[in-house]
Amino acid sequence: MSDDFKPPQRVAGAEHGVVYRNEAEYCGWPFYCGLWRTENGDIVAGFKRVRNDYAGADDVDHGQIAQKPAHLVTIRSADGGRNWSPASLQTVFDMSWKKEEDFPEGKAADWSGLPPLDFFSRDTLIMGGGVPSLFGQTAQSWMRASTDGGKSWRAPIILPRYDLPSLTNFGSSMYATREDGVHLLSCQTNSPEALSPRPLVYGCMNGADWYFLSFMVEERPPTPFYVLESPYSPLPHFYPRIVVLPNGKVLASLRYQRDARSVIWTEIYESHDGGRTWGFLSRLNDIGAPGDLVPMRDGRVVCVYGYRTMPSGVRYKVSEDDGRSWGREIILRDDGGSWDCGYPRVIEVEPGKLLTVYYINRKDDPMQMNGGVRHIAWTMFRP
Repeated sequence: MSDDFKPPQRVAGAEHGVVYRNEAEYCGWPFYCGLWRTENGDIVAGFKRVRNDYAGADDVDHGQIAQKPAHLVTIRSADGGRNWSPASLQTVFDMSWKKEEDFPEGKAADWSGLPPLDFFSRDTLIMGGGVPSLFGQTAQSWMRASTDGGKSWRAPIILPRYDLPSLTNFGSSMYATREDGVHLLSCQTNSPEALSPRPLVYGCMNGADWYFLSFMVEERPPTPFYVLESPYSPLPHFYPRIVVLPNGKVLASLRYQRDARSVIWTEIYESHDGGRTWGFLSRLNDIGAPGDLVPMRDGRVVCVYGYRTMPSGVRYKVSEDDGRSWGREIILRDDGGSWDCGYPRVIEVEPGKLLTVYYINRKDDPMQMNGGVRHIAWTMFRP
């Protein structure tokens, strides 16, 4: 029996802590916001922050939460990710901005006159999303960038759609720049005629001129289970996350979904030509997505993912052959109070040591509303 099919094992020697928690807020989804280690060693994490009083079931319903005032924010740690400063909270995007006219300058910015972005610099941070929503049938893809490690952010731009019916991006990975300086951006499009969002790749060398590079999977035909009919409907592939390995091979994790509360898993796709063409490589697990990838300095690749089947929490697997096969499932946390958790980001903070940030609710929380207060947490571990 391969290690992949051995029983899950609890992690040894991990440290856990809280990034941010507010009893009157629902906080979540770092996966599409970000996690970075800047040039001076600070750790910057992004997440979504929603005012919430947990008065009833509607207050933890994702469809209802999407209608509430919300902000995408960052928070900073100066000690490697163990302690986080509430005073450093910074709004990067106000979710009430539903179109270009709502942006601070009344229109999308133009970065062509600004210095090029250095994608090899750890101080270059990118956040992105979609207006009016991530999965909107006519969504436009917004982006903001920082060149000083998240202390300030350029005004938002709108990426060109190149006749795509819609476009959304999910921010940037620290590990997604090719040797030639081209940065690969994980995106997706929605078509009213398709079963699911379709993951795709944009590329850029200077930060200002973003171009369509490739589709990652074939478009799926229509079925009665169209995505907008239910937030829990089947979605074959979405939430891409791209990383470039030191040998030039490009990997991407994709979420495959039959039900968002439990039956979701992570698949790995590969490209041997810099992201121009893609092929299926492996299915990482039975349950758990979206998965964030980190190529470690020792050559291993680690994927961290939320686990929404009880006991819920966060888990990971390790590959020693560039994602072709994966080892035993390792449990980082299994103290979740409901399925509503996960969406991790992960980075290597020092050789052999990883930091993952995610959202969770705890089964031992004094406040229980289909789980505890949704908050942002961290785990430090050596895989």
